Amino acid sequence: MNTPLGAIYLGAQDERLKFLSFDKHKCTESCDVLDAAHAQLLEYFKGERKTFKLPLDLSGTQFQQSAWKALIEIPYGKTVSYKAQAAMLGDIKKARAIGLANGKNPLPIIVPCHRVVRTDGKLGGYSCGIEKKIFLLELEKKGLG
Repeated sequence: MNTPLGAIYLGAQDERLKFLSFDKHKCTESCDVLDAAHAQLLEYFKGERKTFKLPLDLSGTQFQQSAWKALIEIPYGKTVSYKAQAAMLGDIKKARAIGLANGKNPLPIIVPCHRVVRTDGKLGGYSCGIEKKIFLLELEKKGLG
């Protein structure tokens, strides 16, 4: 699908969204969850959607799954630090591990790892590229206005 950030490729398995990528992937055949994801992403980019209501396949380690579920709790238009996200899981010493887990997030945007920044307020990394992170944060800031 085409978006303001370029082409996005979606994949699903067993009627659950499995990946979102900006790199060319062989996409799975159309199904209800992919159609819903497509529609919800278009709404998000228009500023009409603040949360996603999709069945997700968050395959990963137990720690990664916990980190990704914590990301979903970060409100639209808000940011938290890696340390604050680690605190959400009960251990502020795991901020670096949080960064690594977020970097492996299979569903960026939908599982909003772009909302996590460094403790000093700087943006930190983003697996999809810092330009995309800036765009997404600005999009959400406008959506709050």
